[in-house]
Amino acid sequence: MTRVQTEYQLWLQDPAVDEQTKQELQAIREDEREIEDRFYKDLEFGTGGLRGVIGAGTNRINVYTVGRASQGLAQYVNGTGAANPSIVLAYDSRHMSPEFALESALVFAGNGIKAYLFQTLHATPQLSFAVRYLGATAGVVVTASHNPPEYNGYKVYGADGGQLVPEFAEQVIDHVQSINTFDKVKKLSQQEAEAQGLLAWLGEDVDQAYIQAVTAVSQNPDVIKEISDDFRVIFTPLHGAGNIPVREVLKAVGFEQVRVVAEQELPDAQFSTVKSPNPEEREAFTLAIAQAKAWNADIIIGTDPDADRMGAVVKDPNGEYVVLSGNQSGAIIVNYLLSSMKERGTLPANGVVIKTIVTSEMGAVIANHYGIPTLNTLTGFKYIGEKMSQFEKTGEYTYLFGYEESYGYLAGDYARDKDAVIAAMLIAEAAAYYKKQGKTLYEVLQELYESFGYFLEKLESRTLKGKDGVEQIGRMVEAWRTNPPTEISGTRVIAVEDYAQGINGLPRENVLKFKLEDGSWFCLRPSGTEPKIKFYFAVQGTTGPKAAQQLDGIIQYVLNRVDG
Repeated sequence: MTRVQTEYQLWLQDPAVDEQTKQELQAIREDEREIEDRFYKDLEFGTGGLRGVIGAGTNRINVYTVGRASQGLAQYVNGTGAANPSIVLAYDSRHMSPEFALESALVFAGNGIKAYLFQTLHATPQLSFAVRYLGATAGVVVTASHNPPEYNGYKVYGADGGQLVPEFAEQVIDHVQSINTFDKVKKLSQQEAEAQGLLAWLGEDVDQAYIQAVTAVSQNPDVIKEISDDFRVIFTPLHGAGNIPVREVLKAVGFEQVRVVAEQELPDAQFSTVKSPNPEEREAFTLAIAQAKAWNADIIIGTDPDADRMGAVVKDPNGEYVVLSGNQSGAIIVNYLLSSMKERGTLPANGVVIKTIVTSEMGAVIANHYGIPTLNTLTGFKYIGEKMSQFEKTGEYTYLFGYEESYGYLAGDYARDKDAVIAAMLIAEAAAYYKKQGKTLYEVLQELYESFGYFLEKLESRTLKGKDGVEQIGRMVEAWRTNPPTEISGTRVIAVEDYAQGINGLPRENVLKFKLEDGSWFCLRPSGTEPKIKFYFAVQGTTGPKAAQQLDGIIQYVLNRVDG
């Protein structure tokens, strides 16, 4: 009997597996391919936690694989020596999210760890905040971000409110891998957990504390209130957790004219109005743009299902709504935040902006204009959060803003993960502030290009599925490593940064970045969660057309070599 068939039969016979799950497995008994896909491996608990298709089986996310992950995390937490260990849990609008969160809480309770559980869906940044606010030992959020509706996931946070960096995530992984049977998972019933004080339900007080922390970062509330009658915002939470906190924050800082896309307002685990609940994609804004045109809105804001990513749409001179890239929104917020702080006299002498190595340099150039340095981290907001916690202890820098090109932003030090709620507040505030000066955000962006250079970026990717695909991606990166280009479109390659060797004190990661003489660069980065390799391209030109020409030349060279 193969490993697949052995595991399949074990699940059917295990008394710890419920009847409904067994019926689901019985229904596929004639489908060998489906059985193999569900059981050929264990769903991997990686540095980002779990993420997978919902369903029965070892290679699926379900109450059993979630219970196993929670038992591993519980063992890790109990090994930290914390006197009164506790874990905060939040969940988004996806299928099985409340069930997975409760299952986890009861496993933590079964291990003597107090579980704080939100009663309704909450945003990922609210979880990050709550871990810090409650002084908890760890946190868990049940979400698969903007993945398709059949997915869910499980992300783990440390006591600082940030996602676990590899050093600590690997310790959790070791504990999870040590649990090879479900009978090793300790669990209380909900009634037992509540009676023993090991399950506590979080209420309005934590929510209000979070709202206050976000609105404290507002730069120009007086301007907002002055212009609020003449400033219109369309907001879509894309069926996710951003609906309530974004609206509450916008209202708290003075925005009166805010309309929500009704078809996308309420939680919907199928995300039935969009192909993908991803504010990086224009298609996700189809309904919002139609509503904005009818109402003549100044800005459109969208958040993903767990409200850690924010996308903005603004009007160009022709009155058409244009989706800003993550790099463009980031540059606008950097400029607005730092200029406002300078104007108010609150810009600290040791301030710092933090971004990732694949994020545009435009924000760094703008920050430098205000005398503020920019630090780079590896891709993933956990590394930005790690730097924040480091500076909180050392006082070397005062953190002002962190962001990544994939629509993740955070200002203020109340959390350690990207926050679409504060990003929504700041981009709307910037739009209102500049409208009072007679400018749209699109016009502000053009002014920034004219002042600091025309920065253009693009992301391409290639998906190569299966074991062969993973190996092919590995060979591809190695080929670029051993045979790097010396020139592209007549421009010299002046540096190759191999992050697998450890660059600038950063952790080792299989990423290559090629820098050109004219300030352009491109980067090869295999995904850590998917059988995919991403190619990041960035240029800096003296004019828009010249920058576009530079960008096209680099993209054509790289993809011809990749696909050739």
